[in-house]
Amino acid sequence: MRKNKIFEDLKKHRNLKGIKFLIGSGLAFSLMSACVKGIGERIPVAELVFARATISIIITGILLFKNQINPLGHQRKLLLLRGFLGTGALFCIFKALTTLPIATATVIQYIYPTFTVICAYFILKETVLKRIIYSILIGWIGIILVAQPEWGIYDNRLETIISLSIAILGAFLTSLAYICVRKLSSKEDPLVIIFYFPLVSIPLSIPFLMNEFVLPNPIDWILILGIGLFTQIGQICITEGLRLMPAGLATSLNYSQVIFASFWGILFFQEEITSTIYIGGFCVLISTIISMSALKSSQV
Repeated sequence: MRKNKIFEDLKKHRNLKGIKFLIGSGLAFSLMSACVKGIGERIPVAELVFARATISIIITGILLFKNQINPLGHQRKLLLLRGFLGTGALFCIFKALTTLPIATATVIQYIYPTFTVICAYFILKETVLKRIIYSILIGWIGIILVAQPEWGIYDNRLETIISLSIAILGAFLTSLAYICVRKLSSKEDPLVIIFYFPLVSIPLSIPFLMNEFVLPNPIDWILILGIGLFTQIGQICITEGLRLMPAGLATSLNYSQVIFASFWGILFFQEEITSTIYIGGFCVLISTIISMSALKSSQV
């Protein structure tokens, strides 16, 4: 009995610690989004991606050197593909944040688990349960609700459609990158997987910088530094949180980012959070939970 009690106490402690890490991750990523939104379209997206990648590769490189890990890894083609997909997703996410309300862009990004399940079916040949159909329907209803396009004015409608398409593409590319990570995680160190992200992002960003580089002002430099640091903190926290907690519960707690992002949108950008956005966000949350449960069941 005493052993069982000790085990339960350790489990509760791990869960509590995991909750703290995941909430910290949500806060960090929401602050990263707020920094991107704060810069807006003053600085080109490629420049933001380059800055973010530069900070990440320095920090990750130091950690690899400290732990004496070979940064090149073993599955280099797949690592490069993960880098390309992650870079494409980052371009889309940053662009969506500059053109959409921060809460809307964040909610749409969280449709990626549904895409992951679909991609896992076609790429990894994993079984997908029928419930995923309901997940897809609920998720898309959520996207429609949070989007609230301004259909009355044609220009705004077209701009909204483009912005939403970019946000959805970002979620889709994120899901493909996640599939690569799952394939890589059995043989590669997590730091090597993270390292290839900026390793690919930097050379891909440079051609765009040559044509549209904008010298940041002092405030922009602070926000750019914030993008890199908050992203790195978020990655560390979410990695630790996923290690300590079941994936399904962890995924649900990741939605704390939506709450934080909504708060920053109201506080700093005077964005209105309507009941429709809350309902839409709840639909996407339910869609994600169903997707993760379907994925977990298919792996049993």
